Amino acid sequence: MTPDSATQAELAAEGEARLGWIRSRMYLLREVRADFERRLPFRGMTIGVGLHTEPKTVVLFETLAAGGATVVGTGNHGSTQDDMVAALATKGITIYGRRDDTLEQHVGNLNRTLDARPDILLDNGADLAILAADRGLAESIVGGTEETTSGGLRLRDEAAGRIPFPVLVINDSPLKAIAENRHAVGQSTVESFMRITNLQIPGRRFVVVGYGWCGRGVAQYLRSLGGKVAVVDSDELKAFEAAYDGYRVGSVEDLAPWADVVITATGHANVLPAHVFETLADGTVIGNVGHFPWEIDVAALKVAATAITPIATALERIDLPNGRHVVLIADGRMFNLAGTQPKGNSIESMDLGFMLQALSLERVALNRESLVPGPQPIPDDLNRHIARRVLDVLGASR
Repeated sequence: MTPDSATQAELAAEGEARLGWIRSRMYLLREVRADFERRLPFRGMTIGVGLHTEPKTVVLFETLAAGGATVVGTGNHGSTQDDMVAALATKGITIYGRRDDTLEQHVGNLNRTLDARPDILLDNGADLAILAADRGLAESIVGGTEETTSGGLRLRDEAAGRIPFPVLVINDSPLKAIAENRHAVGQSTVESFMRITNLQIPGRRFVVVGYGWCGRGVAQYLRSLGGKVAVVDSDELKAFEAAYDGYRVGSVEDLAPWADVVITATGHANVLPAHVFETLADGTVIGNVGHFPWEIDVAALKVAATAITPIATALERIDLPNGRHVVLIADGRMFNLAGTQPKGNSIESMDLGFMLQALSLERVALNRESLVPGPQPIPDDLNRHIARRVLDVLGASR
């Protein structure tokens, strides 16, 4: 055994040891897997994936493979867990890339995924779908799913009219919005903030930029632990809702000087722009939990810096020309997955979300004639079927 193969074997063993607990709590996917093993809905198909590669994702990939699929893909930039990639390799599932890949290497991994000529895409951020269109490969793709709000926005704006196959946007489902985005992202953001910074929540002033489902959850969980929370949203109706939910509401320019911590959760670029940095109080902590690392203008922040000092794992001190400094979490990446000891969203929320993902992929594979080209919501019957199943698991009807 070569040193490299020994390292991979050790990583795979570490990954497999972590997976036992996760599999044991993903009851919904266990049920789906048993059904897929009987029916093989993906027999003869290749599913190309671009998705945060962590333990819960592994269980989804195993479920799809059990349904007859060849699964090949890559993680998202900065969040790939190397032991999970190694564990998947022992099962014949190829995931390209490493946690420390550069953005250029990540794009290469996306291209390698498309080189496998997938029939179906499981996308997260619309990277694969848009790259397939750019490369002239879209006509050979049966359909796909898109996991995120950010990807849904790209498909509807940047790629409008360019995607000839149906894409079910998982994040449009009310189930995912409520269970995963609001409650799971809210919980994991607060947990990760405390784990990475070792700072307390009570009494600290937080500005949450974005009051979509993720922003709602982040604000809710921060306030439930005693944080003082203000909300920024450029959409008047969302700002109205935040105000009626009892939060202080204003523009990022107005609220930034008040903040001890600023957390972005919008899906849009540069919502914490360069001109705001100079107004932040000395020592303000800034971080992002939106999918793409573009919500904070990190490039402008670092160009303007007089000094950049790593102060802990996933934390950097950025000294500014005005004599103040800010603390940046995880280089602006999604810090509940790209920070230290990344756990991501809760097992139960991802079990529900990935059941929705698996059954949506099955709908694309077997009933694509019932769908129209381009991004679209999850069919209502799938949402209601899964809602009933979750209520049974929760014992909510008893």
